[in-house]
Amino acid sequence: MTIDLRRADGDRPLLPTALMVIGGVVFVVLTILVSIRWQPLMDLDQEVAEWAYDVSASRAWLVDLLDVVAIVTSNWTVAVVLAVLAGLLWWRNERLVAIWVVVSGVVVLAGNALIKLAVKRERPVWDLPLHEIGGYSFPSGHSAGAGLLFTVLALLTIVVTGRGLRRRLWLTLWVVLALLVAADRVFLGVHFLSDVTAGLCFGVTATLLLWQLLVHGRGRLPSELAVVTGSGRRRAAVVLNPVKVGDIEDFKAKVRQVGAAHGWDEPQWFETSIEDPGHGQTRAALDSDVDLVIAAGGDGTVRAVCEEATRSGVAIGVLPHGTGNLLARNLDIPVNTRDALDVVFGGQDRAIDLASFTTDGGTETSFLVMAGLGMDAMIMTGVNEDLKKRVGYLAYFVSGVKAITFPRTKVEITLDDDEPRHFRARTVVIGNVGFLQGGIPLLPDAQIDDGLLDVVIVAPKRFIGWLSIVARVITRRKTNDARLTRLCAQRVHVKAEKPVPMQLDGDPVGEGREITAEIHPGVVLVRVPAALAPAE
Repeated sequence: MTIDLRRADGDRPLLPTALMVIGGVVFVVLTILVSIRWQPLMDLDQEVAEWAYDVSASRAWLVDLLDVVAIVTSNWTVAVVLAVLAGLLWWRNERLVAIWVVVSGVVVLAGNALIKLAVKRERPVWDLPLHEIGGYSFPSGHSAGAGLLFTVLALLTIVVTGRGLRRRLWLTLWVVLALLVAADRVFLGVHFLSDVTAGLCFGVTATLLLWQLLVHGRGRLPSELAVVTGSGRRRAAVVLNPVKVGDIEDFKAKVRQVGAAHGWDEPQWFETSIEDPGHGQTRAALDSDVDLVIAAGGDGTVRAVCEEATRSGVAIGVLPHGTGNLLARNLDIPVNTRDALDVVFGGQDRAIDLASFTTDGGTETSFLVMAGLGMDAMIMTGVNEDLKKRVGYLAYFVSGVKAITFPRTKVEITLDDDEPRHFRARTVVIGNVGFLQGGIPLLPDAQIDDGLLDVVIVAPKRFIGWLSIVARVITRRKTNDARLTRLCAQRVHVKAEKPVPMQLDGDPVGEGREITAEIHPGVVLVRVPAALAPAE
């Protein structure tokens, strides 16, 4: 988990301020109107309260559920959760954020109690109360606590995740939960609508205000040396796969916008084709003396660009637009284009290994991620392209279910100059990285810059053996047995007893009996997220 406070500024820095101002105004207005007992508001509150009471009173199960929610979301619970969060943040040396969490909790929870004493609004009165509670009504303490807690969780979500669907889903969840807590108080008959509205506004506004005062603008920056690259002229070229990128003009506009914000000139543009997946375009870019070549496409496009830029001393920026994007995922490069652009133009260069790949048919190429033969290659071959467009990498799971019966094959594996080893394998994977889609640690010890290739031989005899393999992979157990064996070397030669499907960085490359892979350490420069300065 990387905490980058600069993410909270975002592309729309005025949005948090606007939300804070609106919330503050609503809270102040409601406080004044409730204090003077403004009759239109009193009438609206009573009407909503009576409707909510009627809904709950006729449903005993709903009242029981509302009681449980009230207990779970009490201010004691909020205080405990905030204390745990603050402790974790302090332990991770994010002490400024930890202090903000603690101060926000004290201000909101204590401040809400003081406001209750100042306004002294009585709670709704019913002949048969659904829930017994004392104290004053305005503003709702549960709602203020919910506004506090879920604003804290929303801001922490923003600073630990990149842009994209996952962040939006989490933020939506926090908003919905806060509203449900507020609604619970009204349907239990213990608060008016204005009580819970004011409570939410107070919790949100105070928490955002304290963020602005204590945390905003204090995000750690990377070392200046971390982002020095090339000649310093900031000239870039973009090699893009038009099939993967989609709306090319919109894509170019994003690249120009972020590049200009980081001080880079208008890039040169090169599009790949079926005939040339990126080699010729990369040569042209290098010939024009650029400081950075940006590869926009899937793993195949990235591989072609990196292969051509080997030992050039020019960094490669990766903009993932494929289904797997395994290189990006293993280098912590965001798969969201906007976040990836920040890395491309503002990251640091890292020297990574490239592996050469030779088949018995004489084909010579390279790979950055993984190569293999057997069942894994059959999975790549069997993927339905239409399904892949709709559900992404989950299409590989569907293909994997179909390929699980792929038969075991006798293979001879030679590591460096050692004696050959013999296996009956369903698949053999040679990896320059360790993680598959979804963070599955197939080769947990693999590092992209360790000068070694990691090998895994998967050889279950029956279906039940797959369960053991899955458990070992997920738990990262490193012991070898007949079902799963992991090895490593600088040079790996695999010879099968008969032709089997082969794959290269997730792309099928036909059938063959032999492959040879050899590592070439540190020959490619790739732009990765810049390490932040240590927390003070």
